[in-house]
Amino acid sequence: MIENYNPDVLTCLANLSNDEVFTPPELVNDILDLLSQELFENKETTFLDPVCKSGVFLREIAKRLMKGLEKEIPDKQKRINHIFKNQLFGIAITELTSLLSRRSVYCSKTANGKYSVCEDFDDVQGNIIYKRINHKWKNGKCKFCGASKKTYNRSKELETHAYQFIHTEKPKEIFKMKFDVIIGNPPYQLSDGGDSNKEARTRGGAIPLYHNFVRQAKKLNPRFLVMIIPSRWFAGGRGLDDFRYEMLNDNRIRKLVDYPISSECFPGVEIKGGVCYFLWNRDNIGNCEILTIRSDKKSTMIRPLLETGNDIFIRYNESISIIRKIVTKRELPFNKQISTQKPFGFRTFFKGYPKAFKDSIKIYSNKSVGFINKKEVKQNKQWINKHKVYITMAYGAGEDFPHQIINKPFYGEPNSCCTETYLVIGPYSSEEEARNVISYIKTRFFRFLVLLKKNTQHAAKGVYQFVPIQDFSESWTDEELYKKYGLTTEEIEFIESMIRSME
Repeated sequence: MIENYNPDVLTCLANLSNDEVFTPPELVNDILDLLSQELFENKETTFLDPVCKSGVFLREIAKRLMKGLEKEIPDKQKRINHIFKNQLFGIAITELTSLLSRRSVYCSKTANGKYSVCEDFDDVQGNIIYKRINHKWKNGKCKFCGASKKTYNRSKELETHAYQFIHTEKPKEIFKMKFDVIIGNPPYQLSDGGDSNKEARTRGGAIPLYHNFVRQAKKLNPRFLVMIIPSRWFAGGRGLDDFRYEMLNDNRIRKLVDYPISSECFPGVEIKGGVCYFLWNRDNIGNCEILTIRSDKKSTMIRPLLETGNDIFIRYNESISIIRKIVTKRELPFNKQISTQKPFGFRTFFKGYPKAFKDSIKIYSNKSVGFINKKEVKQNKQWINKHKVYITMAYGAGEDFPHQIINKPFYGEPNSCCTETYLVIGPYSSEEEARNVISYIKTRFFRFLVLLKKNTQHAAKGVYQFVPIQDFSESWTDEELYKKYGLTTEEIEFIESMIRSME
């Protein structure tokens, strides 16, 4: 038993939500280790956390500055006063987190309070500020963050979630100064009313926010930018395609640490697609040092964020050599044989009739099979009498490794169609050809290549971009595919460590 154990209170906080996640002190120090430690030995270095929740970033920076400036400013109280008044700055995301941040940084909820460790502040906020901001509505949406007016046009008693740092076209006006380091863990997304709106639920129910903080921070042109954000941007996604392009073509991102399993970074928190943090160095360009941490295994590689011929970030270092071998074959991508969403024009909730009738065709829908008149089919009628393969448009596998990645495909016989629950693969001229396609989809090789682009439960045709088309006059096994592409024992072992058998 440890007597007089006094835990760090910031390790004990419950997260506000999966969208506004508190950063554990241990993780903060891992992130701070990305920076040159000489920054903490210079009394002129300035730091900004534009998204303060607990104040942990500023608190841990203060500890390093206290040690780094000990020789230059020997008097402890003078050193404290200088650091807190001249070097550390923060913008809280809510009134509550402003009080929490001041308490953890200044040891007082008011910067000029009796118990504040800094003697030089003459106002309650000090350098950790909070100002209630309202959204700027235009056509029912906030012009800065895209929030829904219907959802966030709130009374003064409720938080607006209109974060100060991104709700301005002139972020330099907030503190009217330059910063050497901007660092933090921004809010990840904002509900767009999806809980009560069927259409919004279909789109995902939330709009991403974190990319706005990264872009706004770059406007301030700091020497260094470090943020921890969801990894969904690796492959784009809702509202993130332009951001992905900007990030992958920015050779000032010199270090990237990726956690495919978010709970290994934030204990108890599941963020689909994982999380990452990065170091952006304004004055230093080149390839990126990429560290992937998964199940206590670490993989490091220095490479471009954007591999030649690709438009997304290829996540796993071990997969680079595999992709390069596949690319040399110059085969067409498998997504050329996959339909878009809603292949026959029917929504997910459409069921059809429970029993077959004269001239009816089968319709596969969510967890059921019904029957409809062929005349009801709105599009792609030419596929009805063909052999095809059906696979669900979404498959949530959680974060446990190894993954199945996609749902099990099944044969789509002639005189059948489906709702938007499924995508159509094909069509094909024979049942045998369709069955051979199914054998290919079930291989670990196939699903590993899907994994490289699938970072949420959604599996639209785009996630099949890296999968090459095969000769489907024959069936396929992993052993045949490994041999065809000349994969090494190490590459095969990596694939099989990532993907479980579909059987």
